[in-house]
Amino acid sequence: MMKLKRKRSLEHVAKSVVMNTLRYLLLTGLSFIILYPLLLKLSSSFMTQEDLLDTLVVYIPRNFTLYNYKTAAEYMDYFTGLKNTFIISLLCGLVQMFICSYIGYGLARFKFKGRGVVMALVFFTILAPPSTFQTSLYLRFRYFDFFGIGELLTGNVANLMDSFWPLTILSITGFAFKNGLFIFMMRQYFKNVPEELEEAAYVDGSGVFRTFFKIILPLSKSMMLTVFLFSFAWQWTDTFYTRMFFSRIKTLSNLLLKGFQGMMVPGRVLGLGNGQPLTVALTGTLSLMVIAPLIIMYIFAQKSLTEGIERSGIVG
Repeated sequence: MMKLKRKRSLEHVAKSVVMNTLRYLLLTGLSFIILYPLLLKLSSSFMTQEDLLDTLVVYIPRNFTLYNYKTAAEYMDYFTGLKNTFIISLLCGLVQMFICSYIGYGLARFKFKGRGVVMALVFFTILAPPSTFQTSLYLRFRYFDFFGIGELLTGNVANLMDSFWPLTILSITGFAFKNGLFIFMMRQYFKNVPEELEEAAYVDGSGVFRTFFKIILPLSKSMMLTVFLFSFAWQWTDTFYTRMFFSRIKTLSNLLLKGFQGMMVPGRVLGLGNGQPLTVALTGTLSLMVIAPLIIMYIFAQKSLTEGIERSGIVG
């Protein structure tokens, strides 16, 4: 009997070791596939033009240099784009965080006619690609008028292109990028909040709005922070809305789309051509500079982000 138990124990240990080994090998392989392009860009960003043309230099630069970073920052006006992108992302993140919390709470707690229709529209904004609304959004903000009042009073309509107003209005109305997902996340979170807290507040004479601002919102800090981080990160890397609304305002995503082709740089008689090693290296360097602030933000906010996702109720 003891031998049988010992044999089963050894079989269990062997099975556990094999499964753990396979699991770690799988995770290592997936991590390598995901991180390899990033590591390759990071390596080439420190290479000189000679290293890029040398077939013997693959991963480790022979002549370490910061030339690519200096060129990308100076000739692409990186810091202006960084400032504008930060302002836009911060504005959208804060507004969407509050608006999506407000809408999500209403859908989670109150029963009203048409709630199913509203939820269907929320899911529609999640599933529908942004290009579906591209023409209508552009025309709406290019010739903006509020129920015809502006044209009636002044005879003109407003042009909101190259301003922060289009993204601000979309964020306030809950129609901005990924707002449907944020509303759904907040709704799922509020459905898990005990209703007894609100009932106790109502008994004490607190109204709906006071209960929401004084009791519910303070309890939802982790989830609201998660929505803010998602909104901030997606707006930071967005190319659809920024390319449509901004033609003169420099943002990091627009700079990355513009690229280095045809640009004159120091030490080069001709402009940079498509597919040249230096062009590819500079583009990769600029992409690293674009996502670097997000990586830094994620390092400090990783714990809060994980807690918010766990409490959202959308993962089991």
